[in-house]
Amino acid sequence: MEGFVYIIRSLKSGHFYVGSTKNVQNRVIEHNLGKTRSTKYRTPWQLVFYKKYDDINKAKRIEYKLKKAKSRKIIERIIRDRDIKMGP
Repeated sequence: MEGFVYIIRSLKSGHFYVGSTKNVQNRVIEHNLGKTRSTKYRTPWQLVFYKKYDDINKAKRIEYKLKKAKSRKIIERIIRDRDIKMGP
């Protein structure tokens, strides 16, 4: 089943959040409704990037690598270049 890696930006604080999901639009709505503990205090959120993968597990692996890197520069580069350049 396909999956997506997405990046949202808090309009309140400017922070970024990286996630993976099967449905980007619904997931952003959940973030903005405060249904995600780690993001509920920084609403509203704006979708700034997403990329589709053929497999949700691959999307989750990419999400994990991005979160592990903890680099705003990498996130900003992905948004600017409109692509994630990482291995599987």
